[in-house]
Amino acid sequence: MAEFRAFLLRGNVVDLAIGIMIGAAFKGVIDSFLADILNPLVAAAGGKTDFTEYSFTVNEAVVTYGNFISVLVSFLITALVIFYLIIRPMNHLQARRQSAVPEPEATTRPCPECLTEIPKAAVRCAACTAAVPAVG
Repeated sequence: MAEFRAFLLRGNVVDLAIGIMIGAAFKGVIDSFLADILNPLVAAAGGKTDFTEYSFTVNEAVVTYGNFISVLVSFLITALVIFYLIIRPMNHLQARRQSAVPEPEATTRPCPECLTEIPKAAVRCAACTAAVPAVG
């Protein structure tokens, strides 16, 4: 039981749970935006009162594409908001953090004879036994 508790309280599991809850709440905001603002505007431009009722008929089969378009727009808006408000700033911060940390100085160099990596202070290659000049 203690191992299961440790698993649940690990940072990744808690972060995932918080992300799912925030995502569900955000989905409600996007759905409301579509149903209350965007769909009525599109429906007004198209002449119908409800965007989700858009459809066409092929050989007596009714294809209702309005709801699909509504869900697709919801997905695209959600993806764009997540990208521009979360992913892009995080990538920017990570790039800034990585550029701020200087790259560690290399401790090895290639042997001029066999190209094997050898320590910088080495005066002889361990692989081919060639004498190499010391590097300060």
